[in-house]
Amino acid sequence: MNEQSICRSLLAELETLLAGTSMRFMEVCGTHTVAIFRSGLRSMLPSGITHLSGPGCPVCVTHDAEIAAFFELAAHENVILATFGDLLRVPGPSGKSLKHARAEGARIEIVYSPLDAVELARKNPSDTVVFLGVGFETTAPTIAATILTAERLGLDNFCVLSLHKLVPPVLRTLLDNPETRIDAFLLPGHVSTIIGLEPYAFLRDYHVPGVVGGFEPADILLALCQLARARRDGVDLVGNAYPRAVDDAGNPRARSLMEQVFTVEDALWRGIGRIPGSGLGIRDSYASFDARARFSLTITEQKKKSACRCGEVLTGRIAPKDCPLFGTRCTPRNPVGPCMVSTEGSCAAWFKYAGV
Repeated sequence: MNEQSICRSLLAELETLLAGTSMRFMEVCGTHTVAIFRSGLRSMLPSGITHLSGPGCPVCVTHDAEIAAFFELAAHENVILATFGDLLRVPGPSGKSLKHARAEGARIEIVYSPLDAVELARKNPSDTVVFLGVGFETTAPTIAATILTAERLGLDNFCVLSLHKLVPPVLRTLLDNPETRIDAFLLPGHVSTIIGLEPYAFLRDYHVPGVVGGFEPADILLALCQLARARRDGVDLVGNAYPRAVDDAGNPRARSLMEQVFTVEDALWRGIGRIPGSGLGIRDSYASFDARARFSLTITEQKKKSACRCGEVLTGRIAPKDCPLFGTRCTPRNPVGPCMVSTEGSCAAWFKYAGV
């Protein structure tokens, strides 16, 4: 049976499992966001299904206060910021982005790997290279390994601004919010390769099923069928529909590396605010590689000034098209908010694929 036939069969099964009922599911991975739109799957789902995009895009959930810290670092003499490309275009509280700061003379380099930032530090011994570390559990082990590499090389001019965020705590926060109505979670494949299933066990306390899914249309439909079946049968399921890539136990070696360098701390999330125990800071034993310690940075929540409604999109309270800026003042060419900047952002996916 080819993939097209498998998808047709799964769509028919999903319709049967719903049997006239409804299900509001949230995907919590930017790659899922793009996959659902790009494949056309969203338009083929049964009418009883509502698809919500959650806080699974690393760039999108980066808080305004964290963007402001980027500018503070960029203003220091002899500092080179190293960042992935998407962060360059995210508007800060002033409306300007790092792209503007670079045009005004700030030293900002785009890298494709955190190890590129280490090499940048090696080649510029009289400057301090600060790598902007954003992302979830997927990227944190790589950043931890990079810090250990810098330590082994004796690079005292390299540090990381760790703004990594953890997925399970934000899911709990969403479920605790009466404004969000989520019946099921399509859990992130990439994150789950690291953490496995156990950190999602709390979903059972809320009687909200969660299933880890892959990124092909058939993978996603298989996960949705498992979610719909669990709801129909009243099963508090935390399942894995992506076993070819995700082990139920995750990756203990990667977690050990992450835990060696990082410690759990509170973190700011765009549109949500501060969530206890949802971020990763650098341990005191590696403080020399911690940009916050080195530059005495204090990241505090700031009052929202923009009319951008990315925060509501990220929490499933509105669809991108419901933001008054969508497609008018805010486009991929001229983004007002990060959800339109990132290739994994909900607004960018709606703009490119939804035809609205």
